[in-house]
Parts: sequence; C-alpha cells; structure tokens
Amino acid sequence: MKIVFATFGSLGDLHPYIAVALALRARGHRPVIATFAEYRDGVEAAGVEFSAMRPDMAAFGDKSAIMARLIDPWRGPEYMVRKMFIPHVRESYEDLRRACAGADLLVTHPLTFAGPLLAQKEGLRWVSTALSPMTMFSAFDPPIFPAAPWLHAARRLGVRPYRLLFRVPRAMLRHWEKPVRAFRTELGLPPTSAVLQIEGQFSPRLHLALFPAPLAAPQPDWPANTVVCGFPRYDGRPPDRSPPAALEEFLAGGDPPLVFALGSSAVMVAGNFWRAAIDAAARLGRRAILITGAPPDGFNAVPPTVRVCDYVPYSTVFPRASVIVHSGGIGTLAQALAAGRPQLIVPVAFDQPDNARRATALGVGLSIPFRQASAQAMTRALADVMSDPGYERRAQAAMDAVSQDGAVAAAQALERVAG
Repeated sequence: MKIVFATFGSLGDLHPYIAVALALRARGHRPVIATFAEYRDGVEAAGVEFSAMRPDMAAFGDKSAIMARLIDPWRGPEYMVRKMFIPHVRESYEDLRRACAGADLLVTHPLTFAGPLLAQKEGLRWVSTALSPMTMFSAFDPPIFPAAPWLHAARRLGVRPYRLLFRVPRAMLRHWEKPVRAFRTELGLPPTSAVLQIEGQFSPRLHLALFPAPLAAPQPDWPANTVVCGFPRYDGRPPDRSPPAALEEFLAGGDPPLVFALGSSAVMVAGNFWRAAIDAAARLGRRAILITGAPPDGFNAVPPTVRVCDYVPYSTVFPRASVIVHSGGIGTLAQALAAGRPQLIVPVAFDQPDNARRATALGVGLSIPFRQASAQAMTRALADVMSDPGYERRAQAAMDAVSQDGAVAAAQALERVAG
C-alpha cells in the first residue's frame, strides 16, 4: 500500500513519521513523506520516499529571526498560522495532491490544513494524528496555552465553564481560518462550522495519539476513534552506530554527566543558555554535555569537564546522563522518558509548557521557565533533583511505561484502516 504522511514543523514534527514510515516499509508498504523541501536529505537518508510540499521555509528568511517571532506567546501562533501556512494552503494542496496520486491512505499532522480538504475533495482514506496532548483540546484535561494560562486555571470551575471560556480563543482561530473557508468554497466543498485547528483536524475514520501514554489518559471528549499508540521514536541513529570515539571516551571517563539539549527549534533562540549551563555544571562540580545544534558564538574554549556537540542522537547519550536538561519538545521529552533519567525541563513555547507540566506531574523531574533558567536557578533545581532519589525511581517507572513501540503500533493501526 502507498501511505502518504503530510507534516510541517520542526524535526520533532518530522521524526515520528519517519519512524512510522520505517515500520510500514518493513511490513512491505510504500510510505511517502510530504513536507518542507529542506527535509528531503534527512528523509531520503532514512530510506523513505520524499515529496516536497510548500511553503518553502527558505522563503521566510533567517530561521533564528522566524523562531524569535514564533515563541512570542501572543503573536507567535498568529504569525505561524496566518502568515506562514494559511496563505500557502493552495500551494500545499496542489503539492499534496500530486504526492497522493495512487495513494491508499493519507496521514496528517495538525498543521497540514490542506490535508483534510484534499481527503474530502478526492474521497481519500484519511487518518489524523496528535503528537502531543495539547492538540487534543480536551475540556476534561485541558492543556496550558502559553498565551492564555488562565484557561487552564478556569478548568477548576468545571467542564462547562471552561467550554464557555474556550469560545474566546475558538472564535479567534475561526477568524484566522477565513481564507481556508474561501478555498473550501472554491473546491466545491460544503460549508462547515468546524474549526480546522480544533475539531476540524480530526479524521472521522481514525485518530492516532502518537505521544507517550503516561502524559495523558483518554478523556470523554477525545474523538471516539482515537488509538493511543505511544511516541514513535527516531533520532537519525542507525541501529549499529555508537557515539563518536571522543564522546564515548568522555562518557566513560567519569561520573554520568549532565546533558543539556534544546531540541531543533529552541536552539535557535538559546541566547545565554549555554553559558548558564556551563556555569551551573561548574557550581555543582559535575561534568556536562551540551548538544547545541550549531556551534554557539563565543564558544572558543570550554572547561575540560564539558563537551560541546553540534549534534548527537539523543538515544546515544540520554540513557547515560545523570540529569537531562531540555526544553520539553515532545520528541525530546519522549527520548528523555525512554532513557529513564531524571529531568529538568525549561519550556520555551508552543506545547512545551504543557508537556513540562505533564512530565513533572509524573514526578520525573522539575521545571523552570526558559526565561528564568539562569545559572543560579538551574543550579538550585539540579541540586534538588540529584539529591532526591525519588526522581530517579519515578523516571525508571516512566521508562517502563513508555516501552511500547509507538511506530509499530501506529503501523498496525494504519494497516487495519487501509485494509
């Protein structure tokens, strides 16, 4: 079967679909990933067929400047939806239509607004996905929205008051989608009251919850056809690859280090974070590994107790950390939970504050906002985590709970609905 995955976002929005695609390929199917053109090399290097889908990220300019706009809790989401994706929905539709020629199934990420339209217009079998609990929009287990944390507090008043208050952001999202509704009319599709970013993202056929199961229990207002698969983990690491020799020597040469990582998006707005990380490790007398994404400015020299890596697959170093410090992106969090190590989460934006809340509720670590993650603050929090053996014990329990192979479970669910 030919199964097309449509996704937009960071590597955390790409890697899970590569994992599922590899599981499908191993079962004899033909997976195709449609996404930003810049991801072609990474997808094809994994052995998965690629199809470019606009918009092209290069057209938006400097990535760091874009990320600086996107992390604004108020204007960031509007910029992403109204300036980056909705204006290009026609181009996305045409590219995805070509990718889906002869396809048996279309699988969509919440940001691929063209996907549900194409499925309805062409009569395609369609499956939707959620990579984090935030996009389930449950009134029974509401997420933290960075721009409106008061909404989560309002849940204490009950489900009905929360739903009434949620009408405010819902109306805003519906207003943003006006051009999409106009495009629906052009396609000859019937009008709908569904908001594409909320209930409109859910397929009536099958919805896959591709996040670690311990983060969110099924709720009464989840789509009835939701299947919880667990997170499909992939970080570009071939099965037989070990850390580079120099890093392996460092890992084996002393106590387990602190590992600092900001995923693939927050690294672009790291600012003084890496210097604060080095200072915190020094104050604690601990060794450290910094996974920076790119060599930060001003890192001409670091202490011998610190190693700076542009990129290392998380699965090679997280299990050997004393504490993992990260920004709470769902892919990084899934790798940290699978490693069974205590965590300090420094959420920046998007779903990260909500992911951090859910992870700390499991008792696997602590969280401080990224803007407050100074050397002093991280030193205090890391000292608390390392001095309490309960964090490590609960992290090990969480590791056991996420042992399910999300990629295989998702592949099996897709086979059932496609067959």
